[in-house]
Amino acid sequence: MKLVLLLGAQAVGKMTVGQELMKITELRMLTNHVMWELVNEHFGGDFGNASDRLKDAIFEEYSKSDNYGLIYTFCMSFDHQEDWDYLHHVTGIFNDVNAEIYYAELFAAQEIRIQRNKTENRLYHKATKRNIEKSEENLINADNKARFISNDGEITFNNYIKIDNSNLSPDIVATMIKGRFSL
Repeated sequence: MKLVLLLGAQAVGKMTVGQELMKITELRMLTNHVMWELVNEHFGGDFGNASDRLKDAIFEEYSKSDNYGLIYTFCMSFDHQEDWDYLHHVTGIFNDVNAEIYYAELFAAQEIRIQRNKTENRLYHKATKRNIEKSEENLINADNKARFISNDGEITFNNYIKIDNSNLSPDIVATMIKGRFSL
């Protein structure tokens, strides 16, 4: 079992890179946003930790399966302990089954991410982002409240890569990740 964590800020391209990585590997993907969208669509809000509990159930079942592995996208703020705690929680589920865990951090300038926030693929998969003005405001506010790019040397995980995907297509980034981790 393999777990590939795609980390980074809003609209950096985690989902799109994950989609490309799925095309060239046997990995499946769960985006952090998919459960939030599901709960929001059907119940009109996040309802506390409901989406996290749903993801945990999927992680627990998937980690015990015979599947090749899972890609998980996570908007990681490196200066918030709760995000580190959650990251360790998720990896702990997969560590319990001796999974191989890989970390790929993506980063790009805010101006690039604001443009990506409006892409057809993103808006198709993330209904809550379709109010572009509100979504862009949320992205900018989040950037002002948290640090979404790791500092040099901050990440000490084995199997880690940091990629500036500002000027790289998602398929190239996916190929880089596949090659680095021999997926």
